[in-house]
Amino acid sequence: MITALIFIIVIGVLIFVHEFGHFIFAKRSGMKVDEFGFGFPPRIWGIKKGETIYSINLIPFGGFVKILGEDGEEKNNPRSFGSKSFGAKIKVIVAGVLMNFFLAVFLLMAVNFMGLRIGVMDNDMANQIADKKIQIIQVSENSPAQEAGLSLLDEIKGFRINDSTSTVSTVGEVQNLIKQNSGKSIVVLLERSGKLLEKEIVARENPPEGEGALGISLALTGVVTYPWYESIWRGVYDAIMITVNVVIGYGLLFKSLIFEGRLIADVSGPIGIANLTGQAARIGFNYLIQFTALISINLAVLNIIPFPALDGGRAVLLVIEKFRGLPVNKKIEQSINTVGFLLLLSLMVYVTFKDIVRLF
Repeated sequence: MITALIFIIVIGVLIFVHEFGHFIFAKRSGMKVDEFGFGFPPRIWGIKKGETIYSINLIPFGGFVKILGEDGEEKNNPRSFGSKSFGAKIKVIVAGVLMNFFLAVFLLMAVNFMGLRIGVMDNDMANQIADKKIQIIQVSENSPAQEAGLSLLDEIKGFRINDSTSTVSTVGEVQNLIKQNSGKSIVVLLERSGKLLEKEIVARENPPEGEGALGISLALTGVVTYPWYESIWRGVYDAIMITVNVVIGYGLLFKSLIFEGRLIADVSGPIGIANLTGQAARIGFNYLIQFTALISINLAVLNIIPFPALDGGRAVLLVIEKFRGLPVNKKIEQSINTVGFLLLLSLMVYVTFKDIVRLF
């Protein structure tokens, strides 16, 4: 229930910021906004303030800003979308994408200032971080660690072997202790969400290639923080690098889908993202903020893809209209957008089904 609430809040913020971008740029361009809606119809609740209806709708995964004349009607009305210049219309369309990117920049600035736990790469970094921990970053399938219930991000505090307790401070110490006691039953002392736990495991003598005796990968982690002035440029840099990687990821995904007829990775829908949001929240507030920034950038990149019914698709039609010198036939445009929306809806149903299968 808490995970669902956190997910709704996160998605609500992202949708609001995106649609607010469309809304504010439309207002600044002198367009009349008929409705600012959270979710998709049918409408559950609405209130009219000035000339705009602010509504909450039944289907929560999205939102919309209904602008006078965006479907091509009332071109002679100076406050309609169709009466405005090419530049004004493009600004309104891409404003949502830009707002999602700027939100991510702001959140990443905050994370860099508040501090975030990262993996230690070298001794110089180790000297700059606080609250060092030895954490599990991978648990292999069907390994002793998985069977014993060890989980991602558990902190290894030490071991109890033959009634003798040993504490550890480096990844090397953990690996040596496990290696020295392969084939034996050992008790792993770990901390999870503030609770101390003990897990009895038999270390394998001959583990599969690429796996250790317990079937875990470890990393030394610590919390790093930056002063406010450094957090600013680091937030911008992090947002740009994440955006580049997300674009590359989508490119590879669509390439494999179009040319190979398969997905190279699991794609998460609302249920999968909700589950990941809950995991991030359980790890810590800073991780939730960082994860929200990641989703915001994904939303921005996804929306700018030149696909019908997305902001990128609408922008392409505007560019075509600009170069042709003639408006695109509105019936054709509506048909293209309808087909695009149905395809997106079908993909949403498919990934949601996959999420449910993975969950249960």
